[in-house]
Amino acid sequence: MRNTTEKAKRVKLELSFGLWFLTFCLTLAQPAHAFKIIEPAEGTTLTAGKTITARVDLGKDSGIVTVRYYWYGERDETLVGQEDATATGSIIAPVALIGLVDQNPPFGGKLLVPKGSIGPMRLLAVAEISRGRLDMRSIFDEILVRVEPTAALSIIDFETEKPLRLGRAGQSSAFGHIDSLGKIFELPVVGEFTDGVTRPISSPDSGTSLQSSNQTIIKVLAGGLLQIVGNGKATITANNQGKQAQLDVVVNVNEEPNEPPVANAGPNQTVKAGAKVTLRGLKSRDAEGEALYYSWSQVRGSKIALLDVNNAEASFLAPTVSEKRTYRFKLRVTDKKGADSVPAFVDVTVEP
Repeated sequence: MRNTTEKAKRVKLELSFGLWFLTFCLTLAQPAHAFKIIEPAEGTTLTAGKTITARVDLGKDSGIVTVRYYWYGERDETLVGQEDATATGSIIAPVALIGLVDQNPPFGGKLLVPKGSIGPMRLLAVAEISRGRLDMRSIFDEILVRVEPTAALSIIDFETEKPLRLGRAGQSSAFGHIDSLGKIFELPVVGEFTDGVTRPISSPDSGTSLQSSNQTIIKVLAGGLLQIVGNGKATITANNQGKQAQLDVVVNVNEEPNEPPVANAGPNQTVKAGAKVTLRGLKSRDAEGEALYYSWSQVRGSKIALLDVNNAEASFLAPTVSEKRTYRFKLRVTDKKGADSVPAFVDVTVEP
């Protein structure tokens, strides 16, 4: 009987050790994850003007000395580069929070959701890693969230001259020089809310839809863009949450037929860190065969040095990353008469 009991104990001990060893091996087999925003979560709906907690998981990245957080709209082109939250200038994404190791949580803390924001917003966290006195590099993670105000929309309006004149006579300077058919532009629409805050609501993602009274004068395109297709007068109507605003637009441009060009930013790419990346817009085309003017910009990922932004091919060096990260770029082309293309986008995934 005693031998049977001791045998059972040995079997139980061997099973316990086997389970521990299996768990240990599985843990070793799992790939270490990299720096990541864990709070707020991807896809979360946040309240404008509310303070939340920002939290990151450092993962396998060591040597992090600081983490800077930035808010920017999903459609914003100019990204980070402004370290002082009180500074002014052309950079639209001032630092919203600087996270240090001794904060609670480490490298995180209280983060204010921009009071004037609405719709899709990106939260970008950029970590600075020290590898010695002369060796600093940065890594990043970003998430997409949705921001909603608690206040109700009371009034919407077009933030421009009324009536708006585009073309040769009395042209509004806000939209640059316009003297050709095919020109694409965006009308700034703002909403006044019951909390006293005026928010930009031009994007369809904020709930605004546009209609044109005459599609042969001004045509409504996807994404809230408008295109001049003829001379004359059209009334643009904006609708959002049952509120409505109207704007008369008078167009007087060169009537020479002109089809807008088509931008082609090339196929998505996957590259290794450190590689030279070339963004190719050579397949962009113009219906009349005219030469094109190019404009590249970055719309996703931590800011990088993009070269030759006004050429058919732009380039950059893929930054160091701890795991796959996606950078997105936008291309718009313009023909000699001033007609613009609808934006084209390309994603570049950078691997370690």
